[in-house]
Amino acid sequence: MNGKVIVTGGTGYIGSHTAVELITAGFEVVIIDNLYNSDISVLDGIRSITGVTPKFYDYDLCDSQKLEEVFGAEGKVDAIIHFAAYKAVGESVRKPLEYYRNNLTSLMNLLEAMERHNTTALVFSSSCTVYGQPDTLPVTESSPVKDAASPYGYTKQAGEVIIRDTMASRPGQKAISLRYFNPIGAHPTAFIGELPRGVPENLVPYITQTAIGLREELKVFGTDYDTPDGSCIRDYLHVVDLAKAHVVALKRLLGGENKANYEVFNLGMGKGVSVLEAIAAFGKATGVRLNYSVTGRRAGDIEKIWADPSLANRELGWKAGISIEEAMETAWRWENKLKNKKS
Repeated sequence: MNGKVIVTGGTGYIGSHTAVELITAGFEVVIIDNLYNSDISVLDGIRSITGVTPKFYDYDLCDSQKLEEVFGAEGKVDAIIHFAAYKAVGESVRKPLEYYRNNLTSLMNLLEAMERHNTTALVFSSSCTVYGQPDTLPVTESSPVKDAASPYGYTKQAGEVIIRDTMASRPGQKAISLRYFNPIGAHPTAFIGELPRGVPENLVPYITQTAIGLREELKVFGTDYDTPDGSCIRDYLHVVDLAKAHVVALKRLLGGENKANYEVFNLGMGKGVSVLEAIAAFGKATGVRLNYSVTGRRAGDIEKIWADPSLANRELGWKAGISIEEAMETAWRWENKLKNKKS
């Protein structure tokens, strides 16, 4: 066993895929999740893939007393991977205080618990939203952190600063922030995938729900941006590629390979894909024609962003390799599995 890892938000989309990769790599996984935006059935999916059901606590990280109970029950915890957060850009514009309270209180409670219980390593789920609308592309880790376009983005900026300053004050602890670009797709087994509550805020589950008939049509928010086809551009990477990066980052921290007590890495394919190109990739991968229409821009959206992932490629030995067509195909397989479960 490589060690015990608490995965917060571990029944969520990225958290569940990372739990699978951690178990496969020989780690003991303990999940804390209040199921605000996930479902307990995800544990069955993790077991179906790995043969292991992680220990699970249905707790809210904003309750420091409950968090203390977990650490008391689990004994020595080697590391934490912190995913648990509200994460929808559009919703954060509508509900800013909920985002600030939830995302920052939970993080500070975790950092306090780490000190009390001598947990030395933290991997933080950050986001390319910290860069706002970059002046130059692709984005490197030294690109300026600009005014975020949404309260969600500000919580990731503030979270990184809180972790950086905390690590600077604690010589025995270390952390890595992973700035994701846009994760898509599902596990190739279709046992786990993206499971949004209500109307999806992210593009790909809205595409698959529209294609399968749950939504009447996909709305493309704006085609008047300064991009080749007028729609927003993002860097889409497969969620399994992203999950594997967390295992590599964790091993770097636990193995003492980190070059500083706080490091930051971009995780992306290194290629920009527009919304209209993503729709075309779905059609190419599945043969399904999508019903969509164009509407006005959405508050909080930036125009274009994609990563320069060369630092992660070099330092972590990690590289995203699954194509957008394959990612779309796995997302479609997952959507069909969900439909068959309900019918």
